[in-house]
Amino acid sequence: MSNSSHHVPAIVIGRLPLYLRALTQLSSEGRRVTSSQELSEKLGFSSAQIRKDLSYFGEFGKQGTGYEIEYLEKSLREILQVHHLWDMVLVGAGDLGHALANYDGFESRGFRIVAVFDANPSKIGKQMAEWQVQPMEELDKTLRERNVNVAIIAVPAGAAQAVADELVEGGVRALLNYAPTTLSVPPKVKVYHIDPVAGLQSMTYYL
Repeated sequence: MSNSSHHVPAIVIGRLPLYLRALTQLSSEGRRVTSSQELSEKLGFSSAQIRKDLSYFGEFGKQGTGYEIEYLEKSLREILQVHHLWDMVLVGAGDLGHALANYDGFESRGFRIVAVFDANPSKIGKQMAEWQVQPMEELDKTLRERNVNVAIIAVPAGAAQAVADELVEGGVRALLNYAPTTLSVPPKVKVYHIDPVAGLQSMTYYL
C-alpha cells in the first residue's frame, strides 16, 4: 500500500474521503464486509470506478467476498493521513467562524482546531466555543510553535488573500477556504474552496 500521490489523479484523491465516510457508516451499523456494488449504490459511482480508484493503492478486496470494512477503513485513513490528529487554526470569528468552531465532526475525522484568530478588535479576547479569539499579530508565533500545517479561512473575500499569504508564510500547507474568492498560493500549498452560493447556483441550472 502506498500513499504517494504523484501518480494518482486528484479526482481519485477527492473520492477517497467519500469512500471512508461510507465505510465508517457501515462499520457503525455493525457491518464487517461490503462490496464495490454496495458502495456504488451508496455513493453513486460505478463499482468499476471504485475498484479502479482503490487499485491505485493496492489490493483490498477478494473476488467473491468483497472488502473487509475494518481493514479498508484503516487503510484509507493511513492513505489520507487522518489516522492521527492534524492541528489546525481557524481565521475568522464571525457567524461562519462560530459555526465551524462549534462543529463537533472535525476531531472524529482527524482534525482539531487549536486556535481562533480575527483582526476585528471587538472580537479579540471573546470566547468562541472553547477558544479565546486571538489577534492576528499572534498568528505566526502560534503556527510555528504548534507546527500547524492546516488552516480554515472564514473571512470576507476582500481579506482572504492577505490571510492566506500570512498562513503560507507561517508554514501552512493546506487551506480550507470559505471566502467566496479564488486564492493565489504557491504550488506546494493545497487549497480547497467551499462556496455555498456557487453550489446553489450550479444546482439552480437544473431546476
